[in-house]
Amino acid sequence: MQRLYDFLRRHPTGVDSFWAVMLSGFSALWVGTVPADGPHRGVAVVIVLLLGLVVALRRRVPEVMLLLAVALGCAQLVVGLQPNPADFAMLVIIYTVAAHDGPRWASRLALVGGACAATISQLRWPLERVSTPGQVFFTIVMSVPFVLAWVLGDSMRTRRAYLAQLEERTDRLEREREAQAKVAVAAERARIARELHDVVAHNVSVMVVQADGAAYVLDGSPEQARQALETISSTGRQALAEMRRLLGILRTGEPEEAGEYVPQPDVRQIEDLVEQVRTAGLPVEFTVEGTPRPLPSGVELTAYRIVQEALTNTRKHGGPDVGAKVRLTYFDDGLGLLVEDDGRGAAQEMYVDGGADGRGHGLIGMRERVGMVGGTLDAGPRPGGGFRISALLPLQPAR
Repeated sequence: MQRLYDFLRRHPTGVDSFWAVMLSGFSALWVGTVPADGPHRGVAVVIVLLLGLVVALRRRVPEVMLLLAVALGCAQLVVGLQPNPADFAMLVIIYTVAAHDGPRWASRLALVGGACAATISQLRWPLERVSTPGQVFFTIVMSVPFVLAWVLGDSMRTRRAYLAQLEERTDRLEREREAQAKVAVAAERARIARELHDVVAHNVSVMVVQADGAAYVLDGSPEQARQALETISSTGRQALAEMRRLLGILRTGEPEEAGEYVPQPDVRQIEDLVEQVRTAGLPVEFTVEGTPRPLPSGVELTAYRIVQEALTNTRKHGGPDVGAKVRLTYFDDGLGLLVEDDGRGAAQEMYVDGGADGRGHGLIGMRERVGMVGGTLDAGPRPGGGFRISALLPLQPAR
């Protein structure tokens, strides 16, 4: 059945031609009833064949076939050839023209012609021994199929146009969503690039200061010079790691930097951030597990920004009477982050992911930051209500 359906969809003209042959063959039985010695038999044969042609070519040239059907109907009136089975083609062409996305004059002509066909036929061949009210009722009944054929076809055309509009709107919204996501990613990467640039610049400045100090005490205090060189070595390795993470990021549209260098936030300042949020009215429970120790600058900056973004979205979209928890866990090979609240859960996810208000792209930015340091991020509704963001930041960048 599926193969037959696919064949019919690929060869609509062949299907129409089949039905045209069937209609012509069935109408041939009626042609046999036309008197052979009269002038109407030859005309009947021509009209039946042409009406079959109307059905066969109705999809290729619907407007032309409509005009041909109107001409054939007029020819029947002039010659006096009574309605016959081949006239079913007029119903078919009325439906086809109404359903076709063609000029509106053809659809209007089909409607007017179909509505008047039964009346004209009744005037040309009135029913014998039937009262006038009966003839009027018969005319109305015979007009209904023509009007229904037009209504059905016009409904199909309207439905196709509506579906096409929905598909176009869906494609447009999808393109706009992709464009907004790309803009958000580009903006977040530019911001990350600026911050990492500051981190690298800070490390290089430390190296320069230590190098100058080592050169100054090299002769008088070799031990201090050795410590300075060790500091330069460790700082240089850290700066190289940050520069590797910086590669590939495009810094487009960056405003000119003004003012002096301001150190970027680190893990130690997360506690200050939590205190600021508490002061703003959001109760936050802050815990630290493991042994705190210095981390690479990129990891500390990423951890701070994730906590900052998560608490900001909790405060904005978590709803009334919401509380939050922040937990830092120091592992041997990385830093674990957990930020969760008991707010609106799934509804909050729309805002974090940049959906409802059309402005925030917090989750996109978090994933970009975590990906820069080779970590993993998991965000979503929390069991029992609320929203949870967990991240694992490795001490060494992914190769």
